[in-house]
Amino acid sequence: MRRVWSTYEYQPSFILGFHGCDKEVGEAILRGDEKHLKWSEKKYDWLGSGIYFWEGNPARAMEWAEHRKAEEKIATPFVIGAIIDLRHCLDLFDSAGLREVRDAHAELLKTLAKAGAAPPKNVGDTPDKAGRLLDCAVMNYLHEYRKERDEGNEDDAFDSIRAPFLEGEPVYAGAGFRSENHIQLCVRSTDCIKGYFRPITLT
Repeated sequence: MRRVWSTYEYQPSFILGFHGCDKEVGEAILRGDEKHLKWSEKKYDWLGSGIYFWEGNPARAMEWAEHRKAEEKIATPFVIGAIIDLRHCLDLFDSAGLREVRDAHAELLKTLAKAGAAPPKNVGDTPDKAGRLLDCAVMNYLHEYRKERDEGNEDDAFDSIRAPFLEGEPVYAGAGFRSENHIQLCVRSTDCIKGYFRPITLT
């Protein structure tokens, strides 16, 4: 079923996304040894399964890579850039997009109740809740629910998701701004990615 404002779910221009990773992974992409970054399918990926990017934020991507090095998950922190056409985008800055997520959550609860299963829960001690198990389940279910509702119409599938993430400590006492706020992109169709590049660093 078409939504009234669905025309505006298609984004009109390219944006730059940045992905923190191990240098070996990034260089393999830049050399052409690998065509694309790998999907993330962790159960706590808050926007569901896909390739994750920080929108317009290479510094934050590097911070994430450095954090992964500290956890001994990668050897050499690295950032790779991507030119991204969001195409058909589930934009969580948009009221219609948020309604889609709310409706998917309601449908997921119905499905789990019929199966006698409890929904997963977001976990974490901070408001940003780093362990987003419920959100991940909702987002992944959203795509399946839309496919069933629209009778398998692939043209109606979301190619990407764009969302704000409010994270970190207040930047000053009483502030509404937080130190690690960012915009996250989850790319579900590699057709969105028009090319990768090595970000320029100024010294």
